[in-house]
Amino acid sequence: MSNVVVVYHSGFGHTQALAEAVAKGARAIPGTNVNLIPVAEAEARAAELDAADAIIFGSPTYMGGVSAEFARFKDWTSKRWMDGTWRNKLAAGFTASASWNGDKQNTLVQLMTLALQHGMVWVGLGVAPGFNHSKGSVEDLNRLGASIGAMAQANADQGIEGIAASDFRTFEALGRRVAEAARRWHTVPLVEAA
Repeated sequence: MSNVVVVYHSGFGHTQALAEAVAKGARAIPGTNVNLIPVAEAEARAAELDAADAIIFGSPTYMGGVSAEFARFKDWTSKRWMDGTWRNKLAAGFTASASWNGDKQNTLVQLMTLALQHGMVWVGLGVAPGFNHSKGSVEDLNRLGASIGAMAQANADQGIEGIAASDFRTFEALGRRVAEAARRWHTVPLVEAA
């Protein structure tokens, strides 16, 4: 059994809906246990994070980076960094914003940097970019062309109904990919460096 945790902050419900899509994708892989943890509950649920084989980080993109609430969680993880608690766990990330670009790549880089500082192993999206050719459409998987994580776009004046169905499918694909990697990673004994 592999344990996958999706830890996220959601300001207006979009990121929570996307976190649920990631969890749905991960649960589709047999032998995967998935827990969703809002960052406000992270400290109280630290044991679940520490026991995870993979942690998937999610934050909306606000003003070109992670939300303040996610940044507080990121800072809270420093004790785990000092203790090496999350070393060799798998990690991945996702984000959403209202703008088509909205500097979402910067948010994913922040999430990846957090994971790599912890000594985690980053898992990218692994889906070719959609919607980047004349026959493409907004229904393509990975329509926003992300590689290091999953990105979604929803208009600022809409709730979760403004998120494209293809974005939800892309986030499910991220969850499946991480769960598949965790299953493989979990069965291979790790050799610690001397």
